Amino acid sequence: MSHHNLSLHNLPALCASAVKKSSRCKMFVFLSLLAMLSACNPKQDPNRPRIEIQTSKGDILIELYPQRAPKTVAAFLSYVDSGYYYNSNFYRALTMDNQPSNAPKTELIQGGIWKTNNKLAVRIPGIPHESTEQTKLLHDEGVLSLARAEPGTAGTEFFICLSKQPGLDHGGENVPDRQGYATFGKVVKGMSVVRKISRQNENDQYFSPPVAIYNIVRK
Repeated sequence: MSHHNLSLHNLPALCASAVKKSSRCKMFVFLSLLAMLSACNPKQDPNRPRIEIQTSKGDILIELYPQRAPKTVAAFLSYVDSGYYYNSNFYRALTMDNQPSNAPKTELIQGGIWKTNNKLAVRIPGIPHESTEQTKLLHDEGVLSLARAEPGTAGTEFFICLSKQPGLDHGGENVPDRQGYATFGKVVKGMSVVRKISRQNENDQYFSPPVAIYNIVRK
């Protein structure tokens, strides 16, 4: 029977080798974790800030476009930062089934603070109208836009398109003044939540009950 002799003078070299291997292993684990964290938290484009609409039906992640609609985005983010949308709701839906048969059809869900904090909603100064002719952001599926009466009166109330809506763009037939609505963002995750909300029980275009928005926050 043969024996492998490990003499004492070889122990320092063996220990040093083990330490090097352990250090390399730790470095590998660290770099792997760093890569995973980077993949999970990609660097956000400062020119495309994101917000999250947190609702009782799920979350909706939206990308905003301040370079195209600077006044609209700045105003909306100021409402978000001020906490205006805390405990607000989606209160209205326009679908193919709840509009007059002889009128141009629109598909969207509308939300804001009109039902939950009307006193604040009516005090908000109007945002200068940035039309789709100016921004080149058309009312496509998932696009975020501001509700309004006359041009320049938009405030806290917004809507999300369920499909392409050319009638809401500048010159479109769905807006009597033909100035369209002001688009300023688009859903990047959560269109299934938008559609789920649109299917909730409604009466004469208004949800019964409204769909809770817990908050809207920056991401």
